[in-house]
Amino acid sequence: MQGLLVAGRYRLADSIGSGGMGRVWRAHDEVLHRSVAIKELTAALYVSESEQAILLARTRAEARAAARISHTAVVTVHDVLEHDGRPWIVMELVEGRSLADAVKEEGRVEPREAARIGLWVLRALRAAHTAGVLHRDVKPGNVLLGRDGRVLLTDFGIAQIEGDTTITRTGEVVGSVDYLAPERVRGHDPGPSSDLWALGATLYTAVEGRSPFRRTTPLTTMQAVVEEEAAELRHAGPLAPVITALLRKDPASRPDPSEAERMLAEAAEGRRPNAAQAYVPTQYGGTSPYQEAPSGIGPAGSHSASHTRTPLPPLAGTPAAGTPTAGTPAGHPTLAAPTATGPRPGGPGRRRRLRTLALVVALAAIIGGGTAVVLQQWHEGRQTPGAESGSTVAPQSTAHPGGSVPAGWTRRDDPAGFSLYLPKGWKRQPFGPQGELKQIDYTPDGGRHFVRIAVDTSPDFGDPYAHQLDLEQQLKDLVHYQRLTLKRSIYRDRESAVWEYTWTAQAKDTKFPGPRRAIEETYIARDGTEYALYMSAPASDWAKARKQFTSLLQGWQEKTS
Repeated sequence: MQGLLVAGRYRLADSIGSGGMGRVWRAHDEVLHRSVAIKELTAALYVSESEQAILLARTRAEARAAARISHTAVVTVHDVLEHDGRPWIVMELVEGRSLADAVKEEGRVEPREAARIGLWVLRALRAAHTAGVLHRDVKPGNVLLGRDGRVLLTDFGIAQIEGDTTITRTGEVVGSVDYLAPERVRGHDPGPSSDLWALGATLYTAVEGRSPFRRTTPLTTMQAVVEEEAAELRHAGPLAPVITALLRKDPASRPDPSEAERMLAEAAEGRRPNAAQAYVPTQYGGTSPYQEAPSGIGPAGSHSASHTRTPLPPLAGTPAAGTPTAGTPAGHPTLAAPTATGPRPGGPGRRRRLRTLALVVALAAIIGGGTAVVLQQWHEGRQTPGAESGSTVAPQSTAHPGGSVPAGWTRRDDPAGFSLYLPKGWKRQPFGPQGELKQIDYTPDGGRHFVRIAVDTSPDFGDPYAHQLDLEQQLKDLVHYQRLTLKRSIYRDRESAVWEYTWTAQAKDTKFPGPRRAIEETYIARDGTEYALYMSAPASDWAKARKQFTSLLQGWQEKTS
């Protein structure tokens, strides 16, 4: 899109940032001859018409919210326009980098500088709150550091304007989970104090180089926000008590904006604010006599036995060790199961391996010591007549969110809550238990060629790339396994990972033996759900399969039901 002229006026130059809702471009205003930033709403390309209406409303709200705020620390919105059927926002161009980039590049920000940054963000928030606007997504990525020394708050894309009807759906969580205030995680209405809590978490990240509550999954992160205290500040200097004050769990016990501004100003001068000490809790040798410890949390924040995962019971229908399963399609290897009489390891690690392995790699067996063991059966033929009607075939269309649908492809609205385009005649087959992890296969020929969609609402990894690296360790014993690609990527403006590999399926494990190839794109949606889109086919047919996978990615839509 580089060089594209938007609305007959703005010439796109280069992409300077992206997020879950859109991409930001550097552009040239050919009427006023100035540089501007333009936010493109890329999310509108990939959602249903009803979702597009929500995104359009959010974009207009962003522009309306920013327009109500007059402050030098808030990025100015120049214009909102429509191009290519989508809204675009024209904004002030800030030459510099985000606070998130600064932390990534330098490791940490010096405390006095962090206090100065926090002071300007707070002033921007006070101006917003005075105008009746809550930001609701204060985080390092939305704090811009100009080369001229300015600090600006941007991205009011999920802001809430006082008096407006909410444009988010019931139960929807908006914002980055590790910067959500505890009251928001609990589902309470946010207030100005919620933005101040997010500022505290942002400053913690700046001085310590890591987010205070981020854990391996969105669910455990939100649990930490509500139940756990941030680890001790080691590099915050005079800013430490201010951050502690802002991160109080009870919004009523946090400093008000005026107090917070005074404390940040003192910290920016290198002085430890005396007023902040009143917000630092007294250290007890045990649990405070006035406040119960959070459920399941032991001394020093350690988890008690009530939070320990119990061993998984043996899976029904799991074959005994050394017993191959007949009729298994050749697409995925699985983990070896314990024998019926042997002990089953428990604990978090074992649970994660079983669940995450089933997420992406299944169906053919790992070869270890000459013995093939299959964890889960394909259960070919278990589908009863009419089971195929579990997914709805939409009328054939000539367009989908990502481009043109290949001839003969139709949209399938799956009961698992997603839709995709596939060639006619591909049959639906659920794979494995359908709990937090749902796995749905589509195949035209009983599994020789197939697509698997895995939907995990409680993933064990917060990073798709790390997840795939972990899975690969369990596949390296496959006959002739060879990695072709395993790299970080971007899909639908979300961080993703692409993994492509080959191996040789064995006749004793599958009725489709021979060289095979597979590819998978994994990403985590804004709500924390992990999606894995996987395709496997014989290596001899890969050119056609690879093109089909590209069309699959273009037509994929999450959460359509």
